[in-house]
Formats: sequence, C-alpha cells, structure tokens
Amino acid sequence: MPDYTLRIRRYNPESGEAAFWEDHTVEMKPHSSVLEAILKVKADEDGSIGIRCSCRAAICGSCGVRINGKPGLACNTHLDKAARRAAEGEPITVEPMGNMPVIRDLIVDMDAVHWKKIRRVTPWLINREPIPEREYIVPHENMVDVTQSMACIQCGACVSDCLSMEVDPHFIGPAALAKAYRFVGDPRDAEPFERLKDLAEDEHGLYDCTHCFNCIDACPKGVAPMSQIMRLRRRAGNDFEIEDRNNGERHEHAFVKNIQRNGLLHEADLLPDSYGGKLHPRAAPELIESMPTVIKAMARGKVTPAKALLHQHKAPKEVKEIFKTIEGRPERVELNLYISGYEDADAAESAPAVSASPADSADSVTESESE
Repeated sequence: MPDYTLRIRRYNPESGEAAFWEDHTVEMKPHSSVLEAILKVKADEDGSIGIRCSCRAAICGSCGVRINGKPGLACNTHLDKAARRAAEGEPITVEPMGNMPVIRDLIVDMDAVHWKKIRRVTPWLINREPIPEREYIVPHENMVDVTQSMACIQCGACVSDCLSMEVDPHFIGPAALAKAYRFVGDPRDAEPFERLKDLAEDEHGLYDCTHCFNCIDACPKGVAPMSQIMRLRRRAGNDFEIEDRNNGERHEHAFVKNIQRNGLLHEADLLPDSYGGKLHPRAAPELIESMPTVIKAMARGKVTPAKALLHQHKAPKEVKEIFKTIEGRPERVELNLYISGYEDADAAESAPAVSASPADSADSVTESESE
C-alpha cells in the first residue's frame, strides 16, 4: 500500500500558542478517505487531534474541513484524489473550515456562525390557513422546485468559502439563504412575501451576494446555493415587486438594461441607472459621493471623459435576440438541472420545469386540498 503524508493544522486556543502545521505519514489504500487517514493518525500516533465526524457516509456533514485549501467532506474525499490535487511533491494539507471560529484543530464553532444564520431565516414551514384535515397535497412541479435546496446536509462548506462573508461577516450567507428558498418556494408556506421582504430589506441579506460561484464549487451535494439566492431575488423583484431600501433590486435591473443596451457593461451608467437615471433625485447624492473615485481614476488613465460620457459600444444583433427571446416568453420557466440532469436544449424540452408564478402555486395547493 502507498504512503500518504497529511499536513494537519493544529490549534488549541486554550494553550495561548499560535497555530502550527504537523506532518503525519500513513500507509493506506488509495480509495481510503482522508477522514480514515486522520482517524488512523489519531488512533496510532496522536490522540489529541481534534476532528468532528459521525456517519462517515457523506450524509451528516460533520466532517467538513479544508483539503488542499478547498472545503469538502473528509469522509467523501479519497486519498489518491487528494494527493493528485496537492501541489507537486507536497503533502495533503488538512485545515479547519473558514469564516468560522476554530474550537480546536479541525473543529470549528458551527453554532457561532452557521447555525446562527440558519435560525435567522425562520427555517420551518408557516402553515397556510385553513390547515387541511389530512395532509397537504403539493403539485409535483413545486416539489421539483425545492428539491435541490432540500438536499443540503448543513456541512458548512459553502460558508467556509464565501467571499462575501469574508468581507461582511454579517452576511446571512449561502447556506441560510438556500434554506430560505426551501420555504419561499414551497406553496404550503403562508408568508413567502414576508420572508422575501425581510431578506431584501436586510442590508446583509439576499442582495449582499457577489456572484463569486465559490459556494457552487464547494457544495458536495450539488445544492448550488448561489442559484437559490438568484431565485430568491427573482421571486422578490419580479413576482412580488419588492423594491428594497438597499437599492438591490434596482441595481440588478440596471445591470440587465446596461447589457441589453450596450452588449457589455458600461460602468459609467451603472451607478446613476441604479438610482433611476442621471437626472433622478436619488442619483445626485450618490454621484457626488463617487466623484473623488472618478477623479482619481481619470488621473490614472483608467477612465476618460469620452468613455465615461459616450456609449462607444452598442449591443450586437445576437445579444438583442437573446433578450427578445427571453422577454418574449409568456412566463418565466426555470429548468432544475438538479432533477433533470440535462443541459442540452433538446433534452431540456422534456425535462421538469418550474413555473415562476407564486399565485398559480398557491391556487394549485388549494385545488389539490379540495380534492
């Protein structure tokens, strides 16, 4: 059997000493997991190593760590694959997840960050009245819509790699917002508007996501938290027409119109368009506040008056056709790749799709209950 070297980050806050790295070599089969290797080191060499684990089957989410700098489940990562992903000639590095305080070695305080944010989004169903005498009967397409977010095992991998949380620790975060969509998208819930209003008005809420895609790459279960956040935004802005005080909804629409008009982002228009246009009273204070940044950029040659004031690029025909096709549809339809598994257009035609109308969903539940 081959040898694998693990470089484990050790830290005990009670000791008062700084964190340090410790190497351990184990002889194990290539398909053995990183968790098995850590537990072998713990059993044979150093019983003080702290690691949290339970099911060892990628179900409970307890063993989340960073392996070679990327978050993942130690029980679901094979040693041979981890060794290939390590830098050439370097050991497999194992360290605690990010954006959460370390309790000891590889154990982080999930209660302080992850579970606190989950509780923030009211993670339970608020019954729609009147409550039926028997069970709710939910249309198949509605369950398809929320199945992806229901697959979350609360491992915290997405939280660990979230760049928005690094900049703003108060950001509700990808895991909690994915959980929020699980109930916003459920037609049995009585308060989707109230949920969305709350998350949109919170300055650390659904518009604080920066589209970095890290949470999608990090998730071991394909939940795609960022996609759930985008769904929350579409439900809030398009379906419930919520204009938030943080200007998130208007800023998002400004991006879309900017691309539709220019084909690529014309940043000089983005700020004023986000506040209603250059002549809108809301835009004036923001434009004045941004002047020092604009002057500095012009002094360094990053911005010229011509580029700032003139639209030197117009959207090509192909871009206009895309917008025409999308906006010409009678209703917004979202393909759930998590369920269908199809990415090509032909297969997508027969794959499960979800209507975006919240009113239709509510009516469907009522009709099914009356049956």
